[in-house]
Amino acid sequence: MKHRVNIEETEPKAYKAMYGLEGYLQSSQLSKSHKNLIKIRASQINGCAYCIDMHTKEALKAGETQQRLFLIAAWRETDLFTAEEKALLELVESVTLIHLAGVSDQVYEAAAGFFNENYLAELLMAIITINAWNRLAITTHLQVVAD
Repeated sequence: MKHRVNIEETEPKAYKAMYGLEGYLQSSQLSKSHKNLIKIRASQINGCAYCIDMHTKEALKAGETQQRLFLIAAWRETDLFTAEEKALLELVESVTLIHLAGVSDQVYEAAAGFFNENYLAELLMAIITINAWNRLAITTHLQVVAD
């Protein structure tokens, strides 16, 4: 792939601002499992190989099973995810694909049925943040490095 701008080097203040959101999310109440599901599913939808690679490795280190990781993209077809996780994944998909139909009341209310307002706000910020990271990585062609 052709070289593209490195935002971290060219505009370090912008990159630092993005890391500010990550710092906020690290200090949030969000469980590691929820953060990982958000990051992986949004990255799958956006086709961000760099982020899928990074976040699946993080999820494995945090104790996520390979089987669940393999099945995140097909979460509707398995009972390996709880009703709470399914509501979360539905929200991730709706926000990530917001241009298709927005976030319906049904999707929002399903998530709100499991999470209080503060937790829901943190979930939304996590979804929005990974979508921003995905767009940055894809646009600048960040590459996966073989292990």
